[in-house]
Amino acid sequence: MRIAIGQFFQETNTFSPTPTTVETFRSVYLRRGEELLSAFGSSRVEVPAFLAVLRRAGVDPVPLVAANALAGGALTRAAFESIMRELEARIASAGKLDAVLLALHGAMCVEDEPDAESEIIERISRALPPATPIGVTLDLHGHVTQRMLKPNVVYVGYREYPHIDMYETGTRVAETMLQALAGHAHPRMVLVKLPMIVSPSKARTGDEPLRSILAVAREMEAAGEILHASLFPVQPWLDIPDLGFAVLVCANGDAAAAQRAADRLASLAWERRQQFDPNLVSLQEAIETGLNGEGITVVADSGDAPSGGAAADNVSVLGALRVAGADRAGRLSYLTLCDAEAATACARSGIGATLTIDVGHKVSRNDGQPIRITCRVHALSDGSFVMLGAGAQGTRMEQGLTAVVSIGAIRLVIRSLPAMEWDTGIYTAFGLRLEEAALVFVKSPSHFRVAFAPYARRILYADTPGPTCPNMRRLVFHHVTRPLYPLDDAQWPIRT
Repeated sequence: MRIAIGQFFQETNTFSPTPTTVETFRSVYLRRGEELLSAFGSSRVEVPAFLAVLRRAGVDPVPLVAANALAGGALTRAAFESIMRELEARIASAGKLDAVLLALHGAMCVEDEPDAESEIIERISRALPPATPIGVTLDLHGHVTQRMLKPNVVYVGYREYPHIDMYETGTRVAETMLQALAGHAHPRMVLVKLPMIVSPSKARTGDEPLRSILAVAREMEAAGEILHASLFPVQPWLDIPDLGFAVLVCANGDAAAAQRAADRLASLAWERRQQFDPNLVSLQEAIETGLNGEGITVVADSGDAPSGGAAADNVSVLGALRVAGADRAGRLSYLTLCDAEAATACARSGIGATLTIDVGHKVSRNDGQPIRITCRVHALSDGSFVMLGAGAQGTRMEQGLTAVVSIGAIRLVIRSLPAMEWDTGIYTAFGLRLEEAALVFVKSPSHFRVAFAPYARRILYADTPGPTCPNMRRLVFHHVTRPLYPLDDAQWPIRT
């Protein structure tokens, strides 16, 4: 048996000012052919899970392409075609294939196609003999559409947010595929969409209201009513039609059972929609609490999260820290900023140098103005480190040229690339000890909690601006299907 494996992974944010190109993928990774079989090392992500399951079963993996880009603006059509055509060409030259396994995100948009995953599935299906089965992993924040559902395609979404089960999700879809090929499973999928969006800051699977809804899904699976259920609270920074919370259920040959389960889970989510409103504090309150409270205060700067598509160069936090006098405080404050120009200036001056530079908004020019700072250079690095926290554990992060500077009691890590802030390595890899700080800011909606919570006396969510702002009511939409909760007083007709 021969099963092809591949990845085409990007989370689009239509509020992001930065288009996604082939270079964006290369900045994370763009791996081809045999390279897929070893390049992931010990990373706990989907492709290594595919490989492990297939090898245990004695199945020959046929490597295609693994393309991964950081979240950002929509893909250019040229970038999409470049990767898509290579996937199609490799399938065409692969010989007989029994199935295909793909790692997709679920919220990818192309500049002329808001439902990119559907186009991917349709084109992969056309490149294969009719009815060849395809197994797909999806991020829990995927924008799942009816168009994506095909008789020969089975989807499995992450169960956890923060995302600590990417490897396990890859295992589940690969094992489901092997069961289907052996005739022991007959996947039938049903989708239910709700007219609501949820702030990722309040969509953690270990907390209410999502925790108890997911518990019902796991009970259904354990009772044998369904094969699996995936909930998609959706990445809300997408101004596209049909945006909403999705429930996707797979039953073993029984579409009616899948429909009943999907309706029940969707009803539970809709009934609790008001409980998804995030608990946000003002930036000023977060800073005051951190400087005056005992222990370490970790603050989510969710509005500028690179893992959601922000440029990570917003200076709202830095400006507020200076206004609050954090630079003159007796305790340290940590924050990061993406600014390749500033990092280069620091490197040219050298460790120990004091310089005056403008930082911030080199990419997000319409969202604010740079701030002029006088700082001292403490450390310089190539920005490379290995993530140690659960989730993408073992994955090497590449931040590009990175400088650590001080502005009085403020420690600012200036990097060149907008790498995601999931791991404490964004500070500790560059010589900063978390234990020495009063305030630690992280540009992340929720995943940071996995690594940072053990150090925190308290975790706060600041209502910060930007293309990934956690306050859904701040978003200005033009293309979503209305009404849409919490923007509108939406209604959902529950199936009877």
